[in-house]
Amino acid sequence: MVDTSSMARFRLLITAVFFAAFALASLDVSDCHVVKGKLSCLDCKQDHDLSGIKVMVKCDGVKKASVATTEDDGSFEAELPSTKAAAAATTDEGKTAAAPTLSCLAKVLGGPDQLYASRDHVVAKVVEVEGRDGTATSYGLATPLAVSTACPPTKECGAYNMVGSSKTIDLPLPKEWGLAPSSYYVPFIPIIGIP
Repeated sequence: MVDTSSMARFRLLITAVFFAAFALASLDVSDCHVVKGKLSCLDCKQDHDLSGIKVMVKCDGVKKASVATTEDDGSFEAELPSTKAAAAATTDEGKTAAAPTLSCLAKVLGGPDQLYASRDHVVAKVVEVEGRDGTATSYGLATPLAVSTACPPTKECGAYNMVGSSKTIDLPLPKEWGLAPSSYYVPFIPIIGIP
């Protein structure tokens, strides 16, 4: 016969192992840092929806870039791209050395609607921001990112007309000749092939 107390201990052990595995699986152990920033609109009303605007974060020496999408108030969070060299290095004594600082930039890529911005407000440097308690650090923007929904009156934002005039030359031809208007065949340049 099986002892009920040993069966209860076995179930308790299985339950404890299950909960320990579940707790460890839900932990997110990573070395990534998050850049928090906010995009502002220079000519929008206070309740204007700024969601859907893409902001890219790119660091020197890192091939991949991180792209974030803004919320309705213009705030965004992007994972700071990192490399093995940028991650915390382990010294010979087994201690963890501080990660080298990276030169990172955040740039406004665009959004669902046409946006206008000056070169000064499109790119911002990512800087390390000290936490309130003085120990925790996070990353933010050194200068604000800002866009406009309309072209500033001092700038010429319209697309340049790359196509010339579509007016054709209409040479007067005698009606007796019975030909169509000259605009139908004057631009035609015949190619004469000589064998």
